[in-house]
Amino acid sequence: MIPSNAIHSAEDARRIARRRLPWMVFDYIDGTAGLGTGAARNRAALDTMTLRPRVLRDVSERSLAAEVFGQSAQRPFGIAPMGMCNLSTPGADLMLARLAARYSVPLGVSTVASTSMEEIIVEAEGNAWFQLYFSGDGSGTFKLVERARAAGYETLVLTVDVPEVGRRPRELRHGFKMPFRIGPRQFVDFALHPKWSLTALAHGKPQMANFLMDGYEFDRTESRARATWDTLARLRDQWGGNLVVKGVMDPEDARTAKAAGVDALQVSSHGARQLDSAPAAIEALREIRVAVGDEYPLFYDSGLQSGEDAIKALTAGADFVFYGRILQFAMAAAGETGLQQLWGVLSDEFSITMAQIGVTSVGDLKV
Repeated sequence: MIPSNAIHSAEDARRIARRRLPWMVFDYIDGTAGLGTGAARNRAALDTMTLRPRVLRDVSERSLAAEVFGQSAQRPFGIAPMGMCNLSTPGADLMLARLAARYSVPLGVSTVASTSMEEIIVEAEGNAWFQLYFSGDGSGTFKLVERARAAGYETLVLTVDVPEVGRRPRELRHGFKMPFRIGPRQFVDFALHPKWSLTALAHGKPQMANFLMDGYEFDRTESRARATWDTLARLRDQWGGNLVVKGVMDPEDARTAKAAGVDALQVSSHGARQLDSAPAAIEALREIRVAVGDEYPLFYDSGLQSGEDAIKALTAGADFVFYGRILQFAMAAAGETGLQQLWGVLSDEFSITMAQIGVTSVGDLKV
């Protein structure tokens, strides 16, 4: 008999996580902006894409190896920056870091991670990129840049698609706030999910670990609307490492960022968490590839749920892709074991799809 907690797909992980997590936490991870039509649009666009099977080619030896910023990676996909991962299960940030170290893939470390950037990059054995939000007047933002430099980060990812935090009704209905606050409604929610609640209680309330420094008090709702192209220019001047701009969905913006000296762009709709009416990110990827040319590095995230999805994004113009919330679901479902199970599923799906379409290397997908 197949165990009820076995993970054979991303949807399995989500189903188990939905049962185990408090409603408030599940809806924070799973929720999207507005009515959810943006997420549905992302999914529909990926589902509409097809891959042509090819036959009678020797595909017995296949490699999932890739390269990103001159570094070898064992997979052509990494881990997107996600805030407050330790809500899915205690220690989730470090589980992701160990996964990144094992496969030499980049782990996006969120500004609002619940483990410090210093601890994560050590556990990831250097396979970590720091994701940055510009907020308020920018003074705290540039303090974080200096911390990232001192901690040994070589790649900075500036997320630009959150001038204001999008309205996510599922979060709002549960009263989800950061820093974490527990009222009567949340207490009932947690009481109905005792396994998660007792485990979380034993490890203490999740905190915004990167803001536990003098002169900086985090406010998740603080406006990020003051960031401009001048802000990007200032960051480019101060950061000598790789600079990625994440959240670009418009070809004109892509061309402007490239001209500003950005090393790569990450096409993303923030997992449909910001603008319900945004176009499907995979369609924006095709347009932006045309705008920036064939050689410019393009990364992609948003809506990926399988190895086949990753191959679709690579054939649409991405050089490297990132998975997000499905990894949190895997950890919520079965901790580090669940994460490893789902990573194996994604790897198998990717490899089997390569065989079906007659290719043996990631580079073949771009021909």
